[in-house]
Amino acid sequence: MSLIKEIDKSKLPQHVAVIMDGNGRWAKRHGRDRSEGHREGVVSVRKVVEAAVAIGLKYLTVYTFSTENWSRPDEEIRTLMTIMVAAIHRETPDLMKNNVRLMAIGDTMRLPGDVRDTLSECLEKTSVNTGTTLVLALSYSSRWELVQAAKCIAENVREGKIDSENVNEILFSSYLTTRNIPDPDLLIRTGGEKRISNFLLWQLSYAELYFTDIYWPDFRENEFYESILSYQQRERRFGKTSEQITKS
Repeated sequence: MSLIKEIDKSKLPQHVAVIMDGNGRWAKRHGRDRSEGHREGVVSVRKVVEAAVAIGLKYLTVYTFSTENWSRPDEEIRTLMTIMVAAIHRETPDLMKNNVRLMAIGDTMRLPGDVRDTLSECLEKTSVNTGTTLVLALSYSSRWELVQAAKCIAENVREGKIDSENVNEILFSSYLTTRNIPDPDLLIRTGGEKRISNFLLWQLSYAELYFTDIYWPDFRENEFYESILSYQQRERRFGKTSEQITKS
């Protein structure tokens, strides 16, 4: 039975970020090659995107490939890239049908040419869509992002474009890859691990954290709705007291 009817659509998070963990362990549990876990994980992405569209979620970011993932065996990286190209190409018609806009954050210049080309085509094609925005974190790490932002700010200060006295949280945020995206309200991590793994460290400062033992290939619509329901049961105070929140 779907949990969608239990969700209060007036209290949705604006932005949900997901660390999709457990593809390899799912494959091992089922006696399959790791690549099968990644392929099944793509199905979960599709199902979760559809679930996000169904409830009217504005932003969904998925940690697709981290900077650290480049240290994996070459064969697995090649397989991941092949799956990625095929998935982006295959899913573009559905993104258009569901009015989903695709965005990407990360050091995408490190990606192979065919991945960049396919991604660029999908980004351009879906740019006209006005529904849910799906953000792919590709070749991404938060420390890389923060260092790049610091370098750019330092260069702009040196060139006299900005005054160091004017550097504050708002200005710093404008130098991040997520500058046009609201900070996540909810972070979901599957696979049983309870860490952030160098993902959106600045942006997750006040996010609610939701950890589940379910491997990503088994995480589908109802599991996503369960995380939203958990979020809706929490009190978000942002440093204030419960009494202040109640009065406001």
